[in-house]
Amino acid sequence: MRVGIGYDVHPFDPTRPLVVGGVRIEGAWGLRGHSDADVLFHAVGDACLGAATLGDLGEHFPDSDPQWRGAPSSLLLARIVELVRARGYALSSVDATIVAERPKIAPHRTAIRERLAALLGLPLERVSVKASTNNGLGALGRAEGMAALAVVLLEEGAPPSPPAS
Repeated sequence: MRVGIGYDVHPFDPTRPLVVGGVRIEGAWGLRGHSDADVLFHAVGDACLGAATLGDLGEHFPDSDPQWRGAPSSLLLARIVELVRARGYALSSVDATIVAERPKIAPHRTAIRERLAALLGLPLERVSVKASTNNGLGALGRAEGMAALAVVLLEEGAPPSPPAS
């Protein structure tokens, strides 16, 4: 078994839509970034890459490459899942935490978990998504942006997971 840890953070951008875990959250400021800046998908992707010793998100999807400008992070995560499977690993589980003062994640948690599970080819009971605040401390506590942390477990030599939908 292999374990990977991922982290991502982006500042808010009032001119963009907010996408977290592949779910568009209406009425909230979006995040600034080269792609759609989905902090959850970026953190999970980095955790997968790390567990499989495949580098990091910036190595595979550099912000200097125009093909990723505004790209849905679901495309990036799907490609990462392909790379992990090609390396002989199967995803076993993911545990993630979204850190933000706003918006509230709880009303969107089920949709986020379902989207993440589908992309990873995992049953819903193996995908955990939690939310927390920074209790008013630092840039995140001042509601200047959003962060996500993720831990993934890969199984070595396991049969490949079904393709992501």
